[in-house]
Amino acid sequence: MTRLLCQLFLLLISPVALAHDMIPAPAQQQAILLKNATVHTVIAGTKFDTDVLLINGVIDQVGRNLQHRNAIVHDLSGKQLYPGLIALNTTLGLNEIEMVRATVDKAETGRHNPDLVAATAFNPDSELIPTVRVNGISHAQITPRGKGLTGQSILVNLDSWTIDDAIVATPTALHLVWPDNPKPHRHKTEKKAVASQQQQVDDIIQTFIQARHFNQAGKITATEPQTLRWQAMAGLFDGSAKLFIHADSKQQLEQIIQFAKQFELGPVIVGGYDAWQMAAALKRIKATIIYPHVFSLPRRDDEPIDLPFSIPAKLAAAKLPFALAQPEDWNSRNLPFTGGQSIAYGLSYQAALKALTLTPAQLLGINDMGAIAPGYRASLVVSEGDLFDPLTNRVTALFIDGRQVDLNNRHRQLYQKYLKR
Repeated sequence: MTRLLCQLFLLLISPVALAHDMIPAPAQQQAILLKNATVHTVIAGTKFDTDVLLINGVIDQVGRNLQHRNAIVHDLSGKQLYPGLIALNTTLGLNEIEMVRATVDKAETGRHNPDLVAATAFNPDSELIPTVRVNGISHAQITPRGKGLTGQSILVNLDSWTIDDAIVATPTALHLVWPDNPKPHRHKTEKKAVASQQQQVDDIIQTFIQARHFNQAGKITATEPQTLRWQAMAGLFDGSAKLFIHADSKQQLEQIIQFAKQFELGPVIVGGYDAWQMAAALKRIKATIIYPHVFSLPRRDDEPIDLPFSIPAKLAAAKLPFALAQPEDWNSRNLPFTGGQSIAYGLSYQAALKALTLTPAQLLGINDMGAIAPGYRASLVVSEGDLFDPLTNRVTALFIDGRQVDLNNRHRQLYQKYLKR
C-alpha cells in the first residue's frame, strides 16, 4: 500500500502532471495589421487611431492608414496597445508548488555558484506561466535564489515548447545577494553581528579578487569546480556581463558603492529600498535599480505607511534609472498593477510604462524590445482598458514575436467549470 501511495505521489509531481495544456503558437507566417488602436509607444508618446504592421515577428511600420495586401487585419478601435511587459527577478518556472519540495528548484547548495544557470531548471510547461501572461507579461527574467553568488539568470519568452524555444540571448547576468544588515539576537551581541556581516562582505571581496586574478592570468586549462566558477565570472571583468546585486538598506548600498568602485562595475541593484536617499552616489557608479516593493509595508516602524508606494516617484525625481518588478513566481501576474500603484503615488504614466517595458529590456542588454517602433520585436499586448488599472485591465490578445498566444489558463478553466455547478 505504501509503495502504491509513493507511486501515486510521484505521478502527481511528475513534469507531465504539472504541465499545462496550452499549445505554443507557431512562428508568424503572415503579416498582421493592427488598426485604429491607441498605441503606447514608450519612446514617442501615445498615438491615437494608429496602425501597427507586424512582419516576421518584427514591427515593420507604425502610422495611420497603413495597408498590406496579404495581412490579417485586427480592428482595435477603442482598445489600448502596449509593448509586452517584462517580469524581472522572478522564479517563474523554477517553483511550481511551494509546499511540495520536489517541484521547487530555485536554489543550489553552497555559498558561491556563479556557474549555475537558471536554464537548467526552468520548466516552460509550468502551470503558472499561462496565468501570468494573461495579464500582459510576455517575457520574464528567471532568477535563481540563495546566498552569495546565486548563479545566472536568463530571459525567456512565456510561450514555448522547450527551454531552447523560450530563451532570449542576452549578456551573462550574474546575481549576488549582499549580506544583510547585522541583527543581534539573544545568542549574539551587536558587536559580533557586525563582525559576522563584515566577514561575509570580506568573503565576497576575496572571491572577486581571486576570480579577477584568475581571468587576468588567462590560464583556463583545468576543469575543477573552482576553475569553472572563476570562468563563469570572466565577463564581469571585461564588461561583457552584468552584475545584479540584491540589497535594500543604506548600509548595504554604501558597501556596494565601494565594492563597485574597487572592481569597476556598473551594477543593477535589485531591491534598492533606500536608493532614493543616495541617488547621486549610485549615479556615479552607473547603477540601475530594480524596485520590487511597491506593494510592501515600510521596512521601519517610524516610516510613513505609503513610503514604499512612493519610492518609484522619488527615484524618477532623482533621475536614477529604475525598473519595476513583482518578485517570486505566481505573484508576477500583478506586475502591471505595480505601475498603477506607482502612478497613484506620484509617478507619471509614461515613466511607469517605461519602467515595465523599455528599461527592463535595456538593463538586460536587449535593444529591440520594450517599445512600439519599426525594428522592435513584435511583442505586444492588447487591452480593452488601462493595463495598469485592475478595474479596467482586460487583456484580449498577446503577441510574442508576432505569434498570437493562447490566453487560456488554469484559472479561467476553473472559473468556467464552477460557473456550471
